[in-house]
Amino acid sequence: MIRLRANLQKAVEAENYALAAELRDEINKLEAESLAASANALVYENIQHAFRLGQKGRHKVFGYSGVICGMDPVCCESSSWRESTCIDKLTRGSNQPFYQVLVDVHVDPDLLVAYVPEENLLAPDGPNKGRFDHPYLSFLFYGMDAAGDFILIKQLREKYNRPRHEVPPIDEDA
Repeated sequence: MIRLRANLQKAVEAENYALAAELRDEINKLEAESLAASANALVYENIQHAFRLGQKGRHKVFGYSGVICGMDPVCCESSSWRESTCIDKLTRGSNQPFYQVLVDVHVDPDLLVAYVPEENLLAPDGPNKGRFDHPYLSFLFYGMDAAGDFILIKQLREKYNRPRHEVPPIDEDA
């Protein structure tokens, strides 16, 4: 942008008004795109996710259990992927939060990570401390909390700007 503005100034000084007009139009186009991108970023920054990182869930259609390890405010896959997975046929389409989900290897050893729209995820009815195995668990989480959800490592919390969420164990002696 700085280079374009400098070139615009040089074009005006050289009285090359055709070039100056082209540079002006290019600067206006870039400024409009930047403004639109900033507006979109603000909208996505305030999106409310129904699920937390580290939370267990179940896929509504395929039934596998998983743990949320990443999230996007909207579908970030290519249009060909969205078309092949029929995302546009979903109630909320691609304009809803999508989650990267670690899939329990005991349920499906061939599917390690899935990209799942929010409307296809179901939260457990209550605490779920049942067995869950995945080769990436120890890289992304410290362990399991009292509700059966996983505690994020610092890098994952910082990447998604999320506070540490942990259900403390219940003291049965109290």
